[in-house]
Amino acid sequence: LAVKDPTAVERANLLNMAKLSIKGLIESALSFGRTLDSDYPPLQQFFVVMEHCLKHGLKVRKSFLSYNKTIWGPLELVEKLYPEAEEIAASVRDLPGLKTPLGRARAWLRLALMQKKMADYLRCLIIQRDLLSEFYEYHALMMEEEGAVIVGLLVGLNVIDANLCVKGEDLDSQVGVIDFSVYLKSDDDIGGKERNVQIAAILDQKNYVEELNRQLNSTVSSLHARVDSLEKSNTKLIEELAIAKNNIIKLQEENHQLRSENTLILMKTQHHLEATKVDVEAELQTYKHSRQGLDEMYNDARRQLREEAQLRQDMENELVVQVSMKHEIELAMKLLEKDIHEKQDTLIGLRQQLDEVKAINVEMYQKLQVSEDAMKEKNEIISRLEDKTNQINATMKQLEQRLQQAEKAQMEAEAEDEKLKQEYVNKSESLQKEFSQKEKQLRQLETDLKIEKEWRQTLEDDLQKEKETVSHLRTETQEIVNLKKEFLKLQEKNKQLKSICEDQEAALQELASKLSESKLKIEDIKEANKALQGQVWLKDKEATHCKLCEKEFSLSKRKHHCRNCGEIFCNACSDNELPLPSSPKPVRVCDSCHAILIQRCSSTVP
Repeated sequence: LAVKDPTAVERANLLNMAKLSIKGLIESALSFGRTLDSDYPPLQQFFVVMEHCLKHGLKVRKSFLSYNKTIWGPLELVEKLYPEAEEIAASVRDLPGLKTPLGRARAWLRLALMQKKMADYLRCLIIQRDLLSEFYEYHALMMEEEGAVIVGLLVGLNVIDANLCVKGEDLDSQVGVIDFSVYLKSDDDIGGKERNVQIAAILDQKNYVEELNRQLNSTVSSLHARVDSLEKSNTKLIEELAIAKNNIIKLQEENHQLRSENTLILMKTQHHLEATKVDVEAELQTYKHSRQGLDEMYNDARRQLREEAQLRQDMENELVVQVSMKHEIELAMKLLEKDIHEKQDTLIGLRQQLDEVKAINVEMYQKLQVSEDAMKEKNEIISRLEDKTNQINATMKQLEQRLQQAEKAQMEAEAEDEKLKQEYVNKSESLQKEFSQKEKQLRQLETDLKIEKEWRQTLEDDLQKEKETVSHLRTETQEIVNLKKEFLKLQEKNKQLKSICEDQEAALQELASKLSESKLKIEDIKEANKALQGQVWLKDKEATHCKLCEKEFSLSKRKHHCRNCGEIFCNACSDNELPLPSSPKPVRVCDSCHAILIQRCSSTVP
């Protein structure tokens, strides 16, 4: 017997375990009938099986301290291949409780299952096998066909709604052991085939609805993009149509100008033809009368023929220009019609305007045909004139000698004509130069006028500012004048107050001098009082005569007693008076001790 490859056996076993775990998880979740939590046993077994599948054939990486073998490296690579996986990778890195790469990988698997995008992420990883070869051996499960089968089986997990709490769970220290007892068959499993059929039908319907939803989302996004592109193309077509309208208006104006010029040319040619007819008749009559008139008539007719030929050439050139303009208009109209036919649904309202433009062009074409008919009539008239000139040439053959003289005269006339043409050209060039100079002067004057306007505007602004400053200064000067008046009033008040203050100071000085005198007197009185301390007042009965004048007291001579020394004087002897600030009237003072006298009542004086 041939020896089997152990790695192939491992891959087959892991594939079978993945099938069993995914099938059991789907069946139990549908029978469970609500969202799955992280404590659900089949869900835990599924994560253990997926961890074993991702670890199969993983290369050992050397680190600084030891060898490292983790599945976080290839899962972290999904972020670069699938842009929508950036959110999961960022949230896994920001989780605070995760310390090991294995814990981050377990959190990543749980978040991918909750997003229902685990199959999409792993499919992007399997496609890039050249990048996976850095992390896995060539015989690993992720590098072989079994990995693609597992990714296909993971699509069925989109029918499951999971609500997993990753933040508080200890994912670093979990032990990944597969519980095979869950996958052993029992009698209940044999009896539940009908239920499995119903579950499979429900799963198929749910997968179909989710796939249809994805397709509808993609078609909606494509339709949005198409609507945006159609709106942009519609705006561009509207702008092009406006430009075409402007061009048509310009062409119509030019057509009107050409029509007016054509009518003027027709009028001039008619006048010339009438004049030539009159001149030919007059020349024929003069030729009958004299041969000299025939020579002059021949010269005039030849000159007129040249002018008519030049006019005919000019008319043909104008016709060529008009035909080219007509072709250009027709080409422009064809291009516009193509654009309008391509966008008929969005530009129905613009067709009527284009039909009107077509009608105008038909009218222009009809008018051009009318002008062509007129030109044919002119050509017939010119042919008639040529016949007449041939007749004149037949008659002139008899007069060859005179014709030679006429040719010499004609040569001289042509030389004169060339001189006149040269002078006309010079004059036209000089006029053009003058016109260009005038235009330059006009442009310069316009620029000067603009500069003067700007300068005038700036001057007006400056003048307005100056007016404002002048008004402000006027108000300030008025305030200053008012302040001066108030200052003069205050000076007058200050002068008055100074005079009052000087008067008060003088009064105070006088009072101070008087007070100093009174203080001296008071000190003398105090000294006298000290000397007279211990004396006793005389009784009224004993005091009958004044001490100074020794006269007897009476009604006219009243008694005045010194409260300090105790002496009794009459009112005539006690004439010394002292003004006091506390009393409005002066007080009588004793002559000996200068104390205040008190008027006393005696038995004789009530």
